[in-house]
Amino acid sequence: MSNGDRGWEDASPERLYVITGGRSGSSAPTRLDLVTLVVARSGPRPGMQPEKATIMRMCEAPLSVAEISAYTGLPVSVVTVLLSDLLAENHVMARAPVPPARLPDRALIEAVIDGLQKL
Repeated sequence: MSNGDRGWEDASPERLYVITGGRSGSSAPTRLDLVTLVVARSGPRPGMQPEKATIMRMCEAPLSVAEISAYTGLPVSVVTVLLSDLLAENHVMARAPVPPARLPDRALIEAVIDGLQKL
């Protein structure tokens, strides 16, 4: 079987090129990184690109870009291109994850404990 006869493999460069329309980066003003959380605003629309529809169905609950990439089996670069399209079309929302809570200064904690012990 020659190389031309085997058709597209799921992760072939040609398939990924077609999925992204030849783009290699995000066009959205929102910076998307691996931990950016994405949630769909609604369900997929009829006639929507299958990969985008899959992402919208997945994102009924917030998922990170890394999770979307893992679940779809698509490279992160492809997922960010698709997500930038969905963001531009207002189909999904993206936000940075909630930052971890910052602990108060150790000196403040010791002062509070000292004050409570004096009561």
